[in-house]
Amino acid sequence: MKVTVAIDSFKGSLSTFQAGEAISEGVKLAYPDSDVKICPIADGGEGTVEAIISATGGEIVAVDVCNPLGKRITASYGIIRETKTAVIEMSAAAGITLIKDVERNPLNTTTYGVGEMIADAISRGCRKFVVGIGGSATNDGGVGMLQALGFEFLDKNANQVATGAKGIKDIVEIKTDKALKELGECTFSVACDVKNPLCGENGCSAIYGPQKGATPEMIKNMDLWLHNYASLTKEIIPKSDENTPGTGAAGGMGFALLSYLGAKLESGIELVMKETKLEEYVKEADIVVTGEGRLDGQSYMGKAPIGVAKLAKKHGKLVVAFSGCVTDDAVLCNGHGIDAFFPILRKPCTLQEAMDCDNAYKNLRDTVCQVFRLIKATVNIYR
Repeated sequence: MKVTVAIDSFKGSLSTFQAGEAISEGVKLAYPDSDVKICPIADGGEGTVEAIISATGGEIVAVDVCNPLGKRITASYGIIRETKTAVIEMSAAAGITLIKDVERNPLNTTTYGVGEMIADAISRGCRKFVVGIGGSATNDGGVGMLQALGFEFLDKNANQVATGAKGIKDIVEIKTDKALKELGECTFSVACDVKNPLCGENGCSAIYGPQKGATPEMIKNMDLWLHNYASLTKEIIPKSDENTPGTGAAGGMGFALLSYLGAKLESGIELVMKETKLEEYVKEADIVVTGEGRLDGQSYMGKAPIGVAKLAKKHGKLVVAFSGCVTDDAVLCNGHGIDAFFPILRKPCTLQEAMDCDNAYKNLRDTVCQVFRLIKATVNIYR
């Protein structure tokens, strides 16, 4: 029995690695001689660096950068030396979890630290970038990131505008001549499942601003400022388009990456699967195991388990999923490649007990064991 395990993390409980190990143990309790391959995955958000770097034999490096409020912190990203690739999660420098709830205010939060991470990777010889842009605390249109890379966003007095969304209102001129020259040698693949445009009723300010601390007045102002920023950008980069799907991702970071760095926006899970070469393992498997912390009706919209399932079905593989909990509408996943799914809770308990790492590990291992015992018994019956 050959089994490929490609399961996302159970956020707040098990990492993708811990979940993979629990599944491997469970399979081997039922099939002692089984060949289990664990392939860490993520959907482009938290865990993306860890998944890709572990699968490719890369290394994690640390760098001193600005957090969303400009305070110096240590952020980590991954490097794959052989291919001169840097794997970056913008949330490591500009993530909403880096600041307190009372500090959330998109007028003040900046992506400057993300640019510092990119610049550091360039200085280490990286020319290919894989960037996850989920979980940001910002709505600055990626201007902070670009400033850190040498782009100039000037006010009426020819001074760099302030960081944060509040600075965007003062931009009257954009200069690119002092940007890092090495950027011309770089390629950027961006994990992005958000389709929002930069501005308007479905733009980043209106849709994601409130969770970042924006008031209705802020939303109205930021949307206007971002539109002006996009218009100034189009004057120097004619191909830029604020209405392109994904330009509103991460508070407009999608717009900056597309317009100024020539990035390509890709499905998060598909990008991670490509970089980790998951398909090579799926081809050799008899069964593919996937899952995530919560399986529901939204899981088929770009989430990791469905991406894995679609890849497995391309090669005609049986797909089994495990999850911390499932909702009634999770049955929709059965129509998108998951043959059967199983919640791992084995008895009534509190949420805290369910998410305890040791409990979750044991529940996952033991549930997997019973499912694979059934598979084994079924195989024996029909031999």
